[in-house]
Amino acid sequence: MYHWTLKAFQDLTPMELYELMRLRSEVFVVEQNCVFLDADGKDPHCYHLLGWTTGPGAPLLGAYVRLVPAGISYPEPSIGRVVTAPSIRGKGAGRVLMVKALEALYTLFGNQPIKIGAQQHLSGFYASLGFVQSSDMYMEDDIPHIEMIKNQP
Repeated sequence: MYHWTLKAFQDLTPMELYELMRLRSEVFVVEQNCVFLDADGKDPHCYHLLGWTTGPGAPLLGAYVRLVPAGISYPEPSIGRVVTAPSIRGKGAGRVLMVKALEALYTLFGNQPIKIGAQQHLSGFYASLGFVQSSDMYMEDDIPHIEMIKNQP
């Protein structure tokens, strides 16, 4: 079970910002062993969807994405920094996160195409949500990626 919050960057509390940066670092830097600048300058222009677990030991930030307006990463709006905590994986949290992210993105920016930069090994997961590959494979932080687009809500 999750409690979802959607906030513009300037509305995040210091603790929310700390928790989302901690989760992103835990997965993208430590777990995936990528040395990169996560604070890439895009966060202040984005909305942030945070999924807090409920129950014993809660709240814990278990799922997170940033919703990127058109013109920041791509000409289209985008979903980025998709991450779930290692402790909750394998229970459908990623799918719930992406469904919530799509709903929020359409509410914020209207029904228009959405582009993502996806790790190539997750292309099947994103295809199951309606995304189709729109670029050749490219390397980002030593991980194969592809661009994918979703044209219909």
